[in-house]
Amino acid sequence: MITAIIYIMLAIGIFFNLLGSVGLLRFPDVYTRLHAGTKCTTFGSIFLTGAVIVYGLKEWYLHPETGSSILPIHVFIALIAILITNPTGAHAIARAAHKSGVLPVNAVVDDLQDERKKKTKEEKK
Repeated sequence: MITAIIYIMLAIGIFFNLLGSVGLLRFPDVYTRLHAGTKCTTFGSIFLTGAVIVYGLKEWYLHPETGSSILPIHVFIALIAILITNPTGAHAIARAAHKSGVLPVNAVVDDLQDERKKKTKEEKK
């Protein structure tokens, strides 16, 4: 039963990571590519690391004398790092792209551009 859960979690994780890869290839601009690259791979990484944690706990429970209890702890710490750094890095890249003048394709509303226009009007006064 636990092995089936591990395989299901691995399949879900691989599926979402593949969706992120396809999104990187198919989407038109840096912002939508960042969205695909971070949202899908973060979600996929949650399931992949979850499968490794379940596997590590299973091995530790079945073979306490030889199984390492440190594997699930290390993987959990890596998961926390992924959950913090992936969205933060994507946000920083998107802000830098917008500040350097890269505009979204077919954007209807661009709040950051409106803010920039307000600042330049205030600076001219």
